[in-house]
Amino acid sequence: MNERASIKAYLSKCAELTEASLKQSVPSSWDVPVRLREAMHYSLEAGGKRLRPALVLSAAEAVFGRTTTFDAALPVACAVEFIHTYSLIHDDLPAMDNDDFRRGKPTNHKVFGEAMAILAGDALLTHAFHLIPQAARKGGISAEVALAIVEDLAKLAGAPGMVGGQVADMLGEQGITSISELEYIHLHKTSDLIVFSVTAGGRIGGATEKQLELLATYGRNIGLAFQIRDDILDLIGDEQKLGKKTNSDVQQNKVTYPFLIGIEESKAQVERLTQEAKSAVLDAGLLAPERLLEIADYLVGRDH
Repeated sequence: MNERASIKAYLSKCAELTEASLKQSVPSSWDVPVRLREAMHYSLEAGGKRLRPALVLSAAEAVFGRTTTFDAALPVACAVEFIHTYSLIHDDLPAMDNDDFRRGKPTNHKVFGEAMAILAGDALLTHAFHLIPQAARKGGISAEVALAIVEDLAKLAGAPGMVGGQVADMLGEQGITSISELEYIHLHKTSDLIVFSVTAGGRIGGATEKQLELLATYGRNIGLAFQIRDDILDLIGDEQKLGKKTNSDVQQNKVTYPFLIGIEESKAQVERLTQEAKSAVLDAGLLAPERLLEIADYLVGRDH
């Protein structure tokens, strides 16, 4: 099996573990309105790369040296997927990006209506903070580590993080937004949740403060590279593989890296950021960094 096939198999394994855990994340005994539960699960179980949960799991493995940390990491892996899914539901709304399809399926508001889509997103967001303490309650991590992870998530998914990045994205437009402002958008809208994923995994694995700093550098760089790659794929990607229309950024007058610096320079930026991310991982002295390195390389060449 070549390296690319190996990392694809590993990511598939992480996705399977995450999806099995996601199905049990909202207790069936809870008295949740049926339509709300359906709307939550419609988007939560719509597939996708499950990259952020995989980064939680692989960072925990990288620090601890063994996959035995997966049980402790799974509630946190699910929490970040809840946050990511809520953000996609809200991003797709008419008041935001106004998208009709996500992952090849009608977007949540197209199926359940705008009000229910908003509430489903709200429910996913708040439930993420219920999931993280479960890792401590089940004995996987200490209460102190769980508390640090909750603090990180509140910041990196909130106003100074992902939400702030989305606001900057809404305010930006072609001809006005500069390259530094675009970098701010991508670093917060996309990178911050990836930074959370790898540092949360690192905390679960027992990382030192220095290792957490270097993991955060890795997360920032692959997050930015990931979003620039998305900008490129929006122009030249295959709609069937992407599960949505291409050229949507152009039609919405959005600023992208290819718009500002061209496709070739955008590709060069992806390569540079990936190498810097890998260097940070190598400098961290982790027990098993291989998966994080392979994921960085895999993301450079992805086509969806």
